Amino acid sequence: MEQVFAYIIGLGAAVMMPIIFTVLGVCIGIKFSKALKSGLYVGVGFVGLGVITGLLTSSLGPALSKVVEIYGLELNVFDMGWPAAASVAYNTTVGAFIIPVCLAVNLVLLLLGCTRTINIDLWNYWHFAFIGAVIYFLTDSIGWGFFAAIICYIVTLVFADMTAKKFQQFYSGMEGISIPQPFCQGFTPFAILIGKALDLIPGFDKLNIDAEGMKKKFGLFGEPLFLGVIIGIVIGCFACESWDAVVDGIPGILGLGIKMGAVMELIPRITSLFIEGLKPISEATRELIAKKFGEKKEFYIGMSPALVIGHPTTLIVSLLLIPVTLILAVALPGNQFLPLASLAGMFYVFVMVLPYTRGNVVKSFIVGLVVMAAGLYFVTLMSENFTSAAHVVSAAHPDDAAVRVPEGFKAGSLDFASSPIAFAIYACMKYLKYIGAGILSLLTIILVVWNRKRINK
Repeated sequence: MEQVFAYIIGLGAAVMMPIIFTVLGVCIGIKFSKALKSGLYVGVGFVGLGVITGLLTSSLGPALSKVVEIYGLELNVFDMGWPAAASVAYNTTVGAFIIPVCLAVNLVLLLLGCTRTINIDLWNYWHFAFIGAVIYFLTDSIGWGFFAAIICYIVTLVFADMTAKKFQQFYSGMEGISIPQPFCQGFTPFAILIGKALDLIPGFDKLNIDAEGMKKKFGLFGEPLFLGVIIGIVIGCFACESWDAVVDGIPGILGLGIKMGAVMELIPRITSLFIEGLKPISEATRELIAKKFGEKKEFYIGMSPALVIGHPTTLIVSLLLIPVTLILAVALPGNQFLPLASLAGMFYVFVMVLPYTRGNVVKSFIVGLVVMAAGLYFVTLMSENFTSAAHVVSAAHPDDAAVRVPEGFKAGSLDFASSPIAFAIYACMKYLKYIGAGILSLLTIILVVWNRKRINK
């Protein structure tokens, strides 16, 4: 079983999603050639996104590492980055069985009318494996590990249903899609509560500037492309030890600026491929459901948040938060996590925030600031048990340098350890044990019953 699912996951999202989309398309009545073309568009989108985020990591990583070295910012929780965190999660006992277990849970909830989301985003099942692995090493019990993973999965499905309409209204071309990814969904309550609190401040409504408003107000300076260039140049300058080094390093500094600008400009163009691939599947699904169950019945295809990370507000706010998060990591007392490899995942923080802030740059930035400050502590507190998982996987795969934790360090990753959902489950199981498990069970049952009533209405 481990080998079978390790093989499937090893294919990667770029290969898995075209296969899934082709099969799904044929099953809902689309011609094979059209279904295959849709799947290939989605696969190409994932390849392009991987290339661009790889460019971001390879360009920004060395510069940020140099900044850390020059200013002595090193902390003792090592940032593995989300690809390594996913590899650790999938290579644990919980991770080996997470796909069939979660698919079975999804099917049961669909049959009982407790969810509308069909979660085909198999690659991101690693989030559920992650929290399951952490709880497994916390409790030394495989049963509790699967309990945590299933609780996380069910809560995420309910959140995906709850936010689907807002998501579809805000992002064009996303009809019939929901986002059952717990990292993104964990920030939804923050977006709602902080947004409402900011609306109570007199005069705050005057700061209602979206990405288009920034372009009109600041011209070139409001463009994600130009902001990317400026932030890249600033980071490049800080990576130099002296003014002489800045002068000598001008080609490299300008090169970093252009690469950061390229990332900001290319991500929206690549994510448009996802929409092109999704459209035939989404339309055929809606037609089939309307034909079989009537116009009032709805199901959502659960997809990766990668579909919409190219939104201009997401790009602007993520870019501004990268240096701010580094400052927070050093300034916050008690934090031991310095995000470097994880910073490429910053875009995913805002996928479910923007529908509730209506794309407001200032409001989204404040939400991001709060969740990042809290997230750094979440990663620090969960690092001990995640390190145990990483050591076990590293011992089983000694040739895989990505999952190896440096001597004297603990392991952490912004995605998924900084998610409020992950930490809530972890905190209940660590500090309250059986009472915490009871609280989690009760809250999950209440959410499921409430969601079923909402669907029936």
